[in-house]
Amino acid sequence: MRKLGLVILSFISIISVAKAQLVVDTAKAKAPVTQATVDSVIARPPGRTLDKIAAIVGNSPILQSDIELSYAQYLTQGMAPNPDVKCRILQSLLTQKLLAQQAIIDSVEVKDDEVDNSVDRRMREMIQRAGGQDKLEAYLGRSIIQFKDEIRPDMKEQLVAQRMQQKITEKLNVTPLDVKKYFDKLPKDSLPSFNKEVEVGEIVFQPKLSKEEKDIYRQKAEELRDRIVKKGEDFGTLARLYSQDPGSAPEGGDAGFGDRQTWVKEFTANAFRLKAGEYSPVFEAPDYGFFFLQVIERRGEQVHVRHILIMPIITEASLDRAKGKADSAYNLLIKNKTIDFSAAANFYSDNKETKYNGGMMLNAENVQVRSTYIPMDKLDPKVALVVDTMKVGSISQPTLFTGADGKSSYKILYLKSATDAHKANLEQDFAKLKDYAFEIKTNKTISDWFDKRRKETFIKIDKQYQECDILKKWIMPATTTTAQVK
Repeated sequence: MRKLGLVILSFISIISVAKAQLVVDTAKAKAPVTQATVDSVIARPPGRTLDKIAAIVGNSPILQSDIELSYAQYLTQGMAPNPDVKCRILQSLLTQKLLAQQAIIDSVEVKDDEVDNSVDRRMREMIQRAGGQDKLEAYLGRSIIQFKDEIRPDMKEQLVAQRMQQKITEKLNVTPLDVKKYFDKLPKDSLPSFNKEVEVGEIVFQPKLSKEEKDIYRQKAEELRDRIVKKGEDFGTLARLYSQDPGSAPEGGDAGFGDRQTWVKEFTANAFRLKAGEYSPVFEAPDYGFFFLQVIERRGEQVHVRHILIMPIITEASLDRAKGKADSAYNLLIKNKTIDFSAAANFYSDNKETKYNGGMMLNAENVQVRSTYIPMDKLDPKVALVVDTMKVGSISQPTLFTGADGKSSYKILYLKSATDAHKANLEQDFAKLKDYAFEIKTNKTISDWFDKRRKETFIKIDKQYQECDILKKWIMPATTTTAQVK
């Protein structure tokens, strides 16, 4: 395909989070969390200390423990041992320190609420991975509040470094002449090849149950709630037997701690209006089904809940109704021609991700630039099968599709454009070539910035890392400064 410049900066997870994630992953594997367990993962030789200085950037030290614990996280993700990874980890930490220090000089800052939001997001991920706040706190050996205070400085530095990198490249752009120069320099016998690409629109008709059909499932949830609240049956037992939430049912319905961003709005509204020990009424979350929950504990803006979910089953009648709506829309598009595809998608489609985009699907691998050009091999295979039989500009008849989640819906597809597989050329691929040219320019700008700042900044690297090829540029010549940490 294509080969562009090296990616200059690749941020790794902050070190304190890496340590916690190691503990979480180890604990989830049912292994006891002991120092011996941690040591075995990071393969620490006997007598070797983790707390020596691996490098210094300006006035900021990087500890060996920073590197070892990030490497431990790398291993717990199932990756094969590779000492070279430690070189890459150190490079990432060096770049982060250098950017953060320049950010102070350039008055580049991040707001406290940005840092708080990033810390909160990381905590939610870790709590979910651990299986609840109590479990995570047990694994960490301290409260979530304490741990958030510990990782906050590292998270802030990471965000500041990211903001500094954005500043370095914020004024970059590429002109049509730049794109042409980039293309002209490409060897003509090795031009990148592009697969067949299409622009596809969709109007989605999801089957919806009537009130009478829904009431069957609401009543089932009400009966389970009565068995717990009025008859005193065990919540955990009934959750294991009847709840259809695969994540919490095996845990007796226990969903752990969460904040106001953890769950869907209907669930959150009920969870945060109750006191500890209270039960919610049965309520509906449209994309899931019928819930009722019990609050176990409140801790400030965190609430610990358990719940039971009853999910409605789509009926043949609801599918027939969805098909009827799809047929009506198709007639308006094709026979009556009283509405165009974009307007029909906006009015009829049940897919919130595409309906306000004229129904056009976005390339999942290029969402940042909202590209509608999608390689055929990246389309849903069932959608691709239909699209492959269509002519550009044509609209398909309503077709029943079943997604990876097992949910069925009817779709009307529109093939806006199709480009056959071909070698790159300026006429067809200007937008892609512009992206490539911009990426190369960005990489070069960042690389030049680092080359200059490395020469101006005091940097020491421990002799353990002197032989890392990836760090050669970071090692100061002996005439300038000592390249080893004493």
